[in-house]
Amino acid sequence: MARRSRQPLRLAIGIASAGRPSILLETVNYLARLPDQPQRLIVCVPGIDDAAGLADRADVEVIVGSRGLTSQRNSIIRATAADTDVLIFLDDDFIPATTFLSRMDAVFSAKPDVVIATGEVLADGVLVGGLDMSKALEVLQTAGEGCERIADVYNAYGCNMAVRLAPVLQHAVTFDEQLPLYGWLEDVDFSRSIAHYGRCVRVEGARGVHLGVRSGRQPGQRLGYSQVANPAYLIRKGTMSKSRAIAQIGRNILANASGMLFNHRLVDRWGRLKGNLLALADLLAGSAAPSRILEFGNPPSRATAPPPTTPKRR
Repeated sequence: MARRSRQPLRLAIGIASAGRPSILLETVNYLARLPDQPQRLIVCVPGIDDAAGLADRADVEVIVGSRGLTSQRNSIIRATAADTDVLIFLDDDFIPATTFLSRMDAVFSAKPDVVIATGEVLADGVLVGGLDMSKALEVLQTAGEGCERIADVYNAYGCNMAVRLAPVLQHAVTFDEQLPLYGWLEDVDFSRSIAHYGRCVRVEGARGVHLGVRSGRQPGQRLGYSQVANPAYLIRKGTMSKSRAIAQIGRNILANASGMLFNHRLVDRWGRLKGNLLALADLLAGSAAPSRILEFGNPPSRATAPPPTTPKRR
């Protein structure tokens, strides 16, 4: 008897965004021009104004969900559960190469034990104060396609995560909504949760650029608190090893302290360090919790450099 051919995977792209409609629109416009297209492109925003220019388009579905990266990504999972095999979460400022989707498709089709995958980030604007679209396209064009190769990793990187939905639904794996707003380390938590049921890999041939646009991100004090409180929470939960969490906390505090000494202006190092110290004090008092950042206001940042702008489309 002839073997039945494998059914093609149904792929969807999901983007959670808030407060950055122009960036989101530019990224969606780019995705719409790619030769490889998903079966569905879903955007989840906390308010319809956050998706300005997208609401009436036929090539994208806009849903409204509670504010917060983890909550919005859970809304996307629920929206795609019935008709999607692999859900690819992209940040609203992640620019994939033209072969990104086909490379991910090939890995999930050939390796049924892979449950979550992350691509190769050729440039990350988070590390350099942000990149614009023209720079991202230049990096992608210069780098070329590269070779398709996979390696097991501890966690996927949140700016681009492809997830096999069957084990997610079967085992009720969700993004932890106790990690509010920007959801610092939500990618580690989700990766380690789903890794109980298969492999977590990096697909080096699935390339992209993370613009790391600074607008819309957490104020320094909130992020600084999360840099300490969230790893501590994941230790208690069992989704981050104690050694990794302590190393992560140490690196963050050191980076913020040295940034203050050397007057780094692209990042609110004072606000982050203040948040670090507040979280450490809460840890000692036994009251640290990721949700504490919801009690903080939005103090003005001491970072004086303006955020990078993206070129307007003609």
